[in-house]
Amino acid sequence: MDALEYVPDEWQADAVRSWLRRGPDDLWCASTWGLTVPRQNGKNGTLEIVEIYLTVMLGLKILHTAHHLGTARKAFKRLRHFFGEQVNDPNAKFPALNKLVVEIRKTNGQEAIVLANGGCIEVGARTGGAGRGSSFDVLVVDEAQEYEPDEQEALEATVSASPSGDPVIIYMGTPPAVISERGEPFVRVRDAAVTGEDDRCAWVEHSARGDVDKMTEAELRVFVRDRKNWAEANPALGGRIKERTVEGESKRFAPRSFARERLNMWPTPKASQRAAVDIAKWNKLALGEGVEPDPEWPLAAFGVDMNPERTQVTICAATFADDWVHLELAADTAFSRDGTTALVEWLWSHAGRRTPVVLDAYSPARDILEVPLRKRGMTENLYILDGKEFTQACALTRQAIEVDRSVSHYSQEQLDTSIEHAAAEPLKNFPGAFRWVRQSLDVPLAPFMAATYAYFGAIKFARRRRSRSARKPRGAVVF
Repeated sequence: MDALEYVPDEWQADAVRSWLRRGPDDLWCASTWGLTVPRQNGKNGTLEIVEIYLTVMLGLKILHTAHHLGTARKAFKRLRHFFGEQVNDPNAKFPALNKLVVEIRKTNGQEAIVLANGGCIEVGARTGGAGRGSSFDVLVVDEAQEYEPDEQEALEATVSASPSGDPVIIYMGTPPAVISERGEPFVRVRDAAVTGEDDRCAWVEHSARGDVDKMTEAELRVFVRDRKNWAEANPALGGRIKERTVEGESKRFAPRSFARERLNMWPTPKASQRAAVDIAKWNKLALGEGVEPDPEWPLAAFGVDMNPERTQVTICAATFADDWVHLELAADTAFSRDGTTALVEWLWSHAGRRTPVVLDAYSPARDILEVPLRKRGMTENLYILDGKEFTQACALTRQAIEVDRSVSHYSQEQLDTSIEHAAAEPLKNFPGAFRWVRQSLDVPLAPFMAATYAYFGAIKFARRRRSRSARKPRGAVVF
């Protein structure tokens, strides 16, 4: 790229070399190329080098897609910087490239640069149907954290009949804020690359080394303030990214947001995790809307948990609903330590000395609730689960949902989302044992934890009163 006066950063040159490797058969060593690096480090510059090389030197056809129309337009504007604004552009900064141009289309949604050697770059937003019905050699998926399965099915077919016979798909982006359908293809490609499942993926990633899912909040706060981690995740630090800028971000962002956005830290690969429970089976256990509360469903137990920052408290109530246990969030609300007394009084007024209240030994809630609850009078019905009891609670909750179908719920969004984004992490040296962990940095685990504690409290610590009626989906306790 010297003729274009384009001098890449060392890390950009390394990325280009890793992507463009060829085998003895002169085919690409990798059919999937990936790049994930925090914003503003220069990943677009890396792509520009590759796109210009593939079109100008090899005459390949590229479909460049982005999630947002504005992002696609910016990419097209950067490409026109190299190729010119029109055919025979007298103001072209690189006349040698402009001479190759036979067409520049600027029609909204159909932006493209076509070269005399057959190479071309078509640029568009995925939401606008970019590239449908055409064949390309290379598909670029920018903003891959927003890429959805239906888009994948439609777009990746455009390179299945690649004119060159050697198609490539390039994924570029940052960790998704939430692991759901949006961004799921990107996560799946990344997981396959880092676990070695896909040996034909050239994956380039700059991120801080560490497993954010296994860090306590205190450990994470120390981790995100370590400037060595800033440098490890940001190859352009000290250049286009100033250290003082990152320092300001570290003070403004929540630790987990900073870990994702600036340290490019991903959740643990799903290859090493199993979903906590089958979400489809959980959804089938939901009771219908408009079901009236049933006074014959006696209160069984409360489960209480907090987020690591202790800014959110979650309480789940378990009631005995005939031959099963009904779970319902009684509270999932903002919390500050000034509200500790009010929280203690709420639990005392609803649980008294008899209804079990269950916490985990390692929950952030224990430190501020155990002593005042016992002083208030909960000396016999406050249960603190140790490690063995917690894994037992996880196993029994999964059994109840997936096998016995012995729970019900009201499909509350906070609880449903928490369960959907939870995983079961096997415990070392304890075959078959597991605990709940979260798959997403931004989806709280506390609602599912509280529900697990409440269910375990109901079946282990509570005294069940015999119900007179058969199982009927009628209602739940009201707070």
